[in-house]
Amino acid sequence: MSPVARLRGLKPDWISDPKVWRTEVLAGLVVALALIPEAISFSIIAGVDPAIGLFASFTMAVVIAIVGGRRAMISAATGAVALVIAPLNREHGLGHLIAAVILAGVFQLVLGALGVAKLMRFIPRSVMVGFVNALAILIFMAQITEMRDVPWPVYPLIAAGLALMVFFPRITTVVPAPLVSIVILTVITVAAGIAVPTVGDKGELPSSLPVPGLPDVPFTLDTLTTIAPYAFAMALVGLMESLMTAKLVDEITDTHSSKTRESIGQGIANIVTGFFGGMGGCAMIGQTMINVKVSGARTRLSTFLAGAFLMVLCIVFGPIVSDIPMAALVAVMVMVSFATFDWHSVAPKTLRRMPTGEIAVMVITVACVVATHNLAIGVVVGSITAMVIFARRVAHLAEVTAVTTPDGTTVVYRVTGELFFASSNDLVGQFDYASDADKVVIDLSAAHVWDASSVAALDAIETKYAQRGKTVEITGLNDPSADLHGKLTGELAGSH
Repeated sequence: MSPVARLRGLKPDWISDPKVWRTEVLAGLVVALALIPEAISFSIIAGVDPAIGLFASFTMAVVIAIVGGRRAMISAATGAVALVIAPLNREHGLGHLIAAVILAGVFQLVLGALGVAKLMRFIPRSVMVGFVNALAILIFMAQITEMRDVPWPVYPLIAAGLALMVFFPRITTVVPAPLVSIVILTVITVAAGIAVPTVGDKGELPSSLPVPGLPDVPFTLDTLTTIAPYAFAMALVGLMESLMTAKLVDEITDTHSSKTRESIGQGIANIVTGFFGGMGGCAMIGQTMINVKVSGARTRLSTFLAGAFLMVLCIVFGPIVSDIPMAALVAVMVMVSFATFDWHSVAPKTLRRMPTGEIAVMVITVACVVATHNLAIGVVVGSITAMVIFARRVAHLAEVTAVTTPDGTTVVYRVTGELFFASSNDLVGQFDYASDADKVVIDLSAAHVWDASSVAALDAIETKYAQRGKTVEITGLNDPSADLHGKLTGELAGSH
C-alpha cells in the first residue's frame, strides 16, 4: 500500500463522506441542546452555579472525543457524579469539590492502567438488561418533575413534540427529528407568546469560556484525607457508568471499543475538567442514546461538536437558547427513554422461556437502581445476586457414583462436575468410610478442581479413610487440577 493510500485509510469517515459529516454535525447540535438543561439540573443537585455544570459538560465532551475509547459516546456532567460530590460541596465548599474532581481523574487513570475495565466481562447479560431498563425508567422519571405544576400548554407541546419525532422520520431522515421538534416548538411558543417554562428558567447561561486554574484549597494532608473518599467514590461510579454505557453502544453499533482506553480517557477528561473549574462527570447514557440511537452518529466528531456547540450556544446564542421551552426537551428525553428500554426483555413470550434466576437478577437490578437512583449500586447488587444464583446452581452439578470391583478389594468413586467452594462442601459426605473396601480410588477424570476448598475436601476424605486403615488413590486429574492439588495437598490441615 502506498503512503498516500495509507494516509487516506487513516482519515476519519466524516472527512470523505458528506452524508456522515452531516449526520455527525446535526447529532452534535441536538445533543448540545439536550445537554444544557441537564447540566444545569445536575449543577443544582451538586449545589453549584449552573456554569460549573456547563463547563464540565464542555470540557468532558471535547477531551473524551480525543482520548476516549468508545466513539460517538457522550461524556458530560452527570447526576450520578453530582449525587456523590454534593455532600463535599455542601460541607467544605467549591474548592474542595474541584480538587476532588481532579483526584477522581487520577484514581481513574490508575484504575484504568491496572485493567479494571476487564472486570466488565463478569457482568452478566441479565444485569446489563436490568441496567438498561432501569436507566430508561430513571430518564422517564426525571421528566415527570417537568410535568408537575406547570401551565396547561406544556402538555399539548410535549404531545406535539412526541408526534413530530414519531412521524417526521417518515418524511425524511436527513435532519434529526429531535432537532426539528425543538426548533418548531420554540418557534410556536415564541411567536404565539405562550408562557411556559424555558431553558432560561433553569439558570443563567455562561457568557465566556472557562479559564484554567488551580483549586482554591490548602495543599495539605488534611485536604487530601477530606477529598479522597469522595474522589474514590466518584471515580468508581464514573467508571462503572462509562464502561456499562460503552458496552451498550458496542452492542447497538455492533462494533468493539477499548474499555481500558475509555477508563484512562475518563480520568484525563476529569483532570482537565477539574483544572477548568468544572464539576466532573462521566458517560451520559441518555445523551449517548440521542447521539447513537436517535441521531445515528458513529464517530468522534459528534462527541467533539456536542461540547463545542454547547459553549457556542451558551455564549453566542444564549438569549435564543434560553427561549427553548422545556416541553421540547422533555419530549426528546421521553422518546429516548422509550427507545432505551428493552421491551423484548419484558415480553410475556420472553419471560416464559427465561430461567427464574435470570428474571430475578434483572428485577433486582432495576429495583435497586430505581430505589437508590444510583446505577453503580444496582449493577453491583445485581452482579452479586447473579453470582450467588450461579454458585447454587453449579454446586449441585458435582455427582459421585461408586462401583466395587468384582473381587471386592477396591471401590472406585467417579466424581463428575466442577469442584469449588460450594460443591466441595457436600463432597465429603458422599463416601461410605466404614463399609468401603481397604483400597479406594477417586476418579476425577470427569471433574475439575478449582480452588483450595476442593483440595481441602479431598484431603479430608483421605484422612477419614486413613483413620480406618484404608488407602486412597486419586486418579484422572487434568493438568491444572493436578498442579493445584500438588501445591496445596497436605498444606491445608487447618482448613477442614
